[in-house]
Amino acid sequence: MKTCLVADDSAVIRLLARRLLEAGGYQVREAADGAEALAACEEAMPDVLLLDWRMPVMNGLDCLSRLRIMPGGDRPKVVFCSVETSRDMIRQALDAGADEYVMKPFDGEILTSKLALAGAP
Repeated sequence: MKTCLVADDSAVIRLLARRLLEAGGYQVREAADGAEALAACEEAMPDVLLLDWRMPVMNGLDCLSRLRIMPGGDRPKVVFCSVETSRDMIRQALDAGADEYVMKPFDGEILTSKLALAGAP
């Protein structure tokens, strides 16, 4: 089964993403910050990581940078999911190794299209 880790400090966003992803056939795990996300990736690398930019403890950009140097960290498709809309920030995320970027709020159609654009299973 395809797997997704949702890393966001908002429980509401995690719940919304979980429901949309599970409807799309994903097994979903959650993390409330970047450090939790990296620990979850060490335990079991997901196929997809839906990653918020602004989180406590460790932000999404730092999490992504560390993920990409972990063993197997090049494998997950990473979709940034953020309220940050500046072109510079989007470019920074993509340059750091994100595969796609989706802006909050999002719905199932938008998330599905972004996952497809990222090449997610």
